Amino acid sequence: METTTRQPGIRVPMIDEDQAQGRTAELYEEIKAVTGLPFVPDMFRLTSTNPRLLAVVLAGYGGIFGGDTLPRQLKELISAWTSKLNGCPYCVGTHSWFLSQFGGSDELLEAVSDADSVEDLPVDERTMPLMRLVTKVSTGAYKITDADWEQAAAAGWSDAEMLEAVFCACLFAFINRLVDATGLGSSVDRSRIARLGDE
Repeated sequence: METTTRQPGIRVPMIDEDQAQGRTAELYEEIKAVTGLPFVPDMFRLTSTNPRLLAVVLAGYGGIFGGDTLPRQLKELISAWTSKLNGCPYCVGTHSWFLSQFGGSDELLEAVSDADSVEDLPVDERTMPLMRLVTKVSTGAYKITDADWEQAAAAGWSDAEMLEAVFCACLFAFINRLVDATGLGSSVDRSRIARLGDE
């Protein structure tokens, strides 16, 4: 039988990697393959007691980060920025670390952390309309207009690229809420991935 643990401040039990069995163990191996990490991030482990839900989280994550419609650096920027807008320090720290690994500059990382507006991000003229679009996903998706899509298209983004960008922002709205509701998102210090930069 799988043994679960409860970390202080986290509201749900999680299965440790060395205790995982059956479908959970299989999913843990898939998670490590998709993330390229030697451990299963706690964000995934939040749903580890229900492999059906864990598979959903993995499918969404793998669908975004396993594809090549958008460059990985841009997907990490969208993930970190969306998490900043949604007030999830854990995910900001995690995806800022990934952003740094995929070529994000120190200036960009600092802006993700400190910017008050999407207009403060140091991105080029082509990228800004796309970042405005994904910002609206978090700040009021119902306010997105045809003009928002047309501005991103006019900047040179294809329908496939815009769909993936919006899906990435939507996925992180979901992940941010899962992480925050369960108590994991309260601090960047909870992110083992973010702490890799300190090692």
